[in-house]
Amino acid sequence: MTEVKVAIVTGGTRGIGAAIARHLLTNGYTVVICGRTPPAAAIAIDGKEAEFDACDIREPAAVTAWVDAVVARHGRLDLVVNNAGGSPQADAATASPRFSERILQLNLLAPLHVSQAAYPHLRAVHGSIVNVASVSAVRPSPDTAIYGAAKAGLVSLTTSLAQEWGPQVRVNAIIVGLIETEQSEFTYGSYDAQQRISASLPLGRMGRGQDIAEAVLFLASPGAAYISGARLEVHGGGERPLFLEIVKQEAQGQ
Repeated sequence: MTEVKVAIVTGGTRGIGAAIARHLLTNGYTVVICGRTPPAAAIAIDGKEAEFDACDIREPAAVTAWVDAVVARHGRLDLVVNNAGGSPQADAATASPRFSERILQLNLLAPLHVSQAAYPHLRAVHGSIVNVASVSAVRPSPDTAIYGAAKAGLVSLTTSLAQEWGPQVRVNAIIVGLIETEQSEFTYGSYDAQQRISASLPLGRMGRGQDIAEAVLFLASPGAAYISGARLEVHGGGERPLFLEIVKQEAQGQ
């Protein structure tokens, strides 16, 4: 009898994390999500439900206790998805040290702590880690400078851990582009603004949580058995450089 694989998804209570959790459930995983507060509604699909544990992943001791508790309940751990992250906008000239420290904790140090706690369990089953990074890691990130720096650090961490922990544990990152979420208006503005942004992307739309979930499932699968230390860009072809729009408008006399 094949044992059911077990995955943990940080920040799995909403948005991209919830989409990842549902997709893993659909594909036979037992899924445990964490957050500081429970989701507004159960993260479930087709009669299968993700387990929720309260955990502040910025606290290393809490992370270790959580990961060990998951393994004690289920007997194994096959996949870690370091999805929790994000940042409000902040002027780099005036952002407080406390603010910057908290953003670094959530987006860089927390994935490290979760990965460290999970490592011995993943090693036992030749499991894998998928770090959810951002286009902010690979291009300028004005107004979220410390977030971009943290995500760049996460990409670097991915390649270093892949070197240190192979061949027992594979570690990869996803470079996430512009994504529609439950609160898209707070990030991208009005519906019309979102439509214009979508039209500017090569694939004609912003990404969805399901797009990232598919990428996670692939990187965790046997089909990715020789992929480690990689960064998979899931951004619809990337953002069009602003100067091209200026050139176009100039040529049209606008």
